[in-house]
Amino acid sequence: MNIKPEISWQDFEKIDIRTGTIVSVSDFPKARNPSYQLEIDFGDLGIKKTSAQITELYMKENLIGKQILAVVNFPKKQIANFFSECLVLGVYGENKEVTLLSTSLPVENGFQVG
Repeated sequence: MNIKPEISWQDFEKIDIRTGTIVSVSDFPKARNPSYQLEIDFGDLGIKKTSAQITELYMKENLIGKQILAVVNFPKKQIANFFSECLVLGVYGENKEVTLLSTSLPVENGFQVG
């Protein structure tokens, strides 16, 4: 397993990772790879939309109310006819399936990881 190049503390400080709760999930048939469209409540930051390739391990109905971690300071990215506003964080498994990162206890939406 290759380790990425070392970064500085200042590089890490540029990444804004926040807690959010998934409030809606829908299929995303126009995505190249099987994906869901998510709306995530980040508290004072509001609700942000994203797409996530998490269909292999998660059913839509089990995602509602799930608290996750996401990067919220990337520029918007167009995927088909959809604009992703944040990047949900997860761990890739051996077959590229994604396990979402979440908090071990509930915290307020929008809290910053640091």
